Amino acid sequence: MRRLAGLLAVPLLLLSTAACGDDKASDSASPKNGVPAITAGAKFGEKPTLAKGEGDPPKELKTEVISEGDGAKLKNGDAIQVNYLGQAWDSTKPFDNSFDRKQPFDLTLGAGMVIQGWDKGLVGQKVGSRVELVIPPDLGYGEQGQGDIKPNATLVFVVDVVKATQVPKSAEGSEVAQDNIDLPKVGTNTDGKAPKVTFPKADPPKKLVSSYVLESDGAVIKETDSVVVNYEAFLWKGGKKFDSTYDTGKTATFPLAQITVKGLKNGLVGKKVGSRVLLVIPPDQAFGDKAQQTIPANSTLVWSVDILTKM
Repeated sequence: MRRLAGLLAVPLLLLSTAACGDDKASDSASPKNGVPAITAGAKFGEKPTLAKGEGDPPKELKTEVISEGDGAKLKNGDAIQVNYLGQAWDSTKPFDNSFDRKQPFDLTLGAGMVIQGWDKGLVGQKVGSRVELVIPPDLGYGEQGQGDIKPNATLVFVVDVVKATQVPKSAEGSEVAQDNIDLPKVGTNTDGKAPKVTFPKADPPKKLVSSYVLESDGAVIKETDSVVVNYEAFLWKGGKKFDSTYDTGKTATFPLAQITVKGLKNGLVGKKVGSRVLLVIPPDQAFGDKAQQTIPANSTLVWSVDILTKM
């Protein structure tokens, strides 16, 4: 199932193709094992600059540990937070970096949220490490390219692994009575499978509904948090499903400050990590009078959300 567009202020993509200037810091690092040299900002947490690659780029993925952290090793399925800078092998001009945005990038490793070179190259690296990845086209953007990235480009990234959190398979907690007969009912299974959602024969509420189905004792979510979730999303009318992470087998990461669907953000802020929540979002807090892919204009939306962890 195609992931719903228009949910976030920026897409959940690794690359925004924003052009970046060069730093003029004084420290430098020499090239190792054929990877381009870091010419300034070599330390973890500093915005780096990279030299142009020398000679022909490698045809296989290369991962060079610039400095090794002392945290846990990354595994597929971990929710991780990184800072990065990327440029093409044959360029000295970065095409994107998170350092200037002062906001680390969130992803679930191995979930296909990013290019394959990241998923493959970061597994086994330790939290607190700085690594340099050289990614051949078949593990990057291939023959299509992406924005300012040319077709068949070899990519070079400096990546700081800031944080990692293991993602549970399901929300858990105390069952909360669902005694309003005019609202949908959500299943309480904790086996990692999609909970069943049944719909009432009633008109949708006019105001936002945000109710616990399973209430955990986890930390309260703030608007500045990024949360890793599983969800099922439906139209109230007809109970038609329009999006699901369970169907794709991949969790989603929501930086709450970037969510453009007002009711989704407001419905999750203040809830507890580890919980399952029912959200009923009226049109004025959803997409309003604008249709969105398979969602008609003026639709009330229903979400069952497992808040698995936060970054």
